[in-house]
Amino acid sequence: MKVAVFTSGGDAAGMNPALKAFVELSYSKGIEPYFIYNGLEGLIDGKIKKADYSDVAGILHKGGTIIRSSRSKRFYEYDYRKQAFENLKKFGIDRLVVLGGDGSFKGMDVFYHDFGVGFVGIPVTIDNDIYGTDYCLGVDTALNVIRHMLDNIRDTASSFGRAFVVETMGRNCGYLALVSSIISGAEILSIPELPIDYESIEKRLKKEIEQGRSYVVAVVAEGTKQTYKMAEFLEKNLSMETRITILGHVQRGGNPTVFDRLMAYKFMEFALEHINNEEIHDMVAYKDERLKLIDIDTVVNNKYSLNPFLLKLGERLTR
Repeated sequence: MKVAVFTSGGDAAGMNPALKAFVELSYSKGIEPYFIYNGLEGLIDGKIKKADYSDVAGILHKGGTIIRSSRSKRFYEYDYRKQAFENLKKFGIDRLVVLGGDGSFKGMDVFYHDFGVGFVGIPVTIDNDIYGTDYCLGVDTALNVIRHMLDNIRDTASSFGRAFVVETMGRNCGYLALVSSIISGAEILSIPELPIDYESIEKRLKKEIEQGRSYVVAVVAEGTKQTYKMAEFLEKNLSMETRITILGHVQRGGNPTVFDRLMAYKFMEFALEHINNEEIHDMVAYKDERLKLIDIDTVVNNKYSLNPFLLKLGERLTR
């Protein structure tokens, strides 16, 4: 059996450990492994190569993806999808493993319904915004990067008696901001999923300042578009010298954490165990601390929502 893997959409730490797991586990299961380079664009262009152990030697600790990634507008067009299908036939590839996020799975869902190519998706995105799974590969590393940055910022904030506004990534999902604000002890949180009450925040922080508070750390999710408004609020309403730090793409890089490395193997092992199922077009989900398959139609046709317990913890920082 021939199975190919590709990485699609935004890169995340954990992709390389998953690729290493793919090659090693494939050979142990009698599967012939192939790499598709450059994501969906590479699938269209036929950038496909048989993979062996030498391709994945020494990559476990590296962030990013050695087979590179892309976002493909061409894949939305049927003729290019047909070209991608012909490339798979040329190499005799029977199944696909897809490391990506919601957009990648939507594209593969269409591809499956067009040509019947079976696949298993592994959720990989630092946004952690895919329906049906509590955890996506790469998010633990991203959270640890943010945690490290926030700890450093708190050091200088307390030294100078300043306010800092820190913007995290996550598109329209506030998961990264929510979790990192809780575990870093931030004073303010702004995410798309929770309304923010500036008036209540002002009263709370003024009282704390009267009682000796000398600095403030605010964590803002990029999807709120509140970063500069938050800084203006802290300057004007609390009379605090304020600095803005936009973390940006540093959140995607770095050495994968122990948890992301281990989960890469677990995800891939589960994917390959089921890759030969009839009419397979599912995603491996990590739900309630166990792995399971979810039909990809269910994944792409439902909206992810944040854990209510985490939202409750974060709510106190929004008012």
